[in-house]
Amino acid sequence: MSTSTGTFTEPAPSALLLLGRGVDLTSERGVECVGALPDPADPTLVARAQAARAALGDRAFVLGHHYQRDEVIAFADVTGDSFKLAREAAARPDAEFVVFCGVHFMAESADILTSDTQQVVLPDLAAGCSMADMAAIDQVEDAWDVLVDAGVAADTVPVTYMNSTAAIKAFTGRHGGTVCTSSNAHVALRWAFDRVGGLEGRGKVLFMPDQHLGRNTAVTQLGLSLDDCVVFDPRKPGGGVTAAQLQAARMILWRGHCSVHGRFSARNVADVRAAVPDVTVLVHPECTHEVVTAADMVGSTEYIIKALDAAEPGSSWAIGTELNLVRRLAAHHPELTVHYLDSTVCFCSTMNRIDLPHLVWTLESLVEGRVPNRIVVDADDAHWARVALDQMLALPGH
Repeated sequence: MSTSTGTFTEPAPSALLLLGRGVDLTSERGVECVGALPDPADPTLVARAQAARAALGDRAFVLGHHYQRDEVIAFADVTGDSFKLAREAAARPDAEFVVFCGVHFMAESADILTSDTQQVVLPDLAAGCSMADMAAIDQVEDAWDVLVDAGVAADTVPVTYMNSTAAIKAFTGRHGGTVCTSSNAHVALRWAFDRVGGLEGRGKVLFMPDQHLGRNTAVTQLGLSLDDCVVFDPRKPGGGVTAAQLQAARMILWRGHCSVHGRFSARNVADVRAAVPDVTVLVHPECTHEVVTAADMVGSTEYIIKALDAAEPGSSWAIGTELNLVRRLAAHHPELTVHYLDSTVCFCSTMNRIDLPHLVWTLESLVEGRVPNRIVVDADDAHWARVALDQMLALPGH
């Protein structure tokens, strides 16, 4: 499968181009001045980051998503998944600057949940999320018009995954829906179905933007069937589905996916089982339904971390999630044998846009009195997105 290093099975280096810096840093969200970045080969980068962090003190709060590089995580005050980090930022009202080492939609959520006196900064404006970008607000509004024309909108509750833009969260809030995370998607879906007659009725959920999380949750946790699911493709006229299909469906799934988790295959699962006796296959619910049904355990990032924390020493695990996290888990658990489920390297390429040079540039800019790459959500979108987020917080388990 790959080359073994200690207790961690390292994938073959066939996808190392994802780590390269020779990429265009221009995005629809803004243009970053590449010349302002420190040289990545600068041997003083760590010392510069330490000095800037010390100079800022409690004025700054640095958040690091689980998928970030180790060199960035080393300077994070808190690590976690996207929603946990946004809530942590809101719980630190005295922090003038929230430096969010994650991706754009995460920084948006932090801006929505923090006070007006706090400024949220994203070290690289090009750090987006391909999944979130698969659902643009104009596409979603057009899709809702299709549901209206099919006569099903009144019986449909929108639920959007945390991995979506503020505009999509706001749309969900305006239409009486909610937001979910990978760990509470089943609770959010039950709540949504209860609003339109329950699981035994004919009401529907429009689930955005990750079709796999929606499908896996509906089928494996709510007892719906694959036949109850229909995929709405915004790139096709009418979503590529008929009015009759929409009327018959219970789950209307947006055609979106995670570029990392979507890479894992049932073949990967079969290969690791053949190569590693008694291996436990643990995957994220953003994987395809075929992978989820072939795995032994399925759960969110936090679930994966807790599962390895509780694992029997000497046991073998194959993990289907982002590689930075898998490497970090392997390093934290030398008593386990940890394999990366895919046979090739696959980092979250947009998350990896934030590296030590970007972090140093950001912290030093703040020390010098400049606030780079501030993320500010439109006031109306922020209001309605907060409505949807508050509804999620009101769900059982929060």
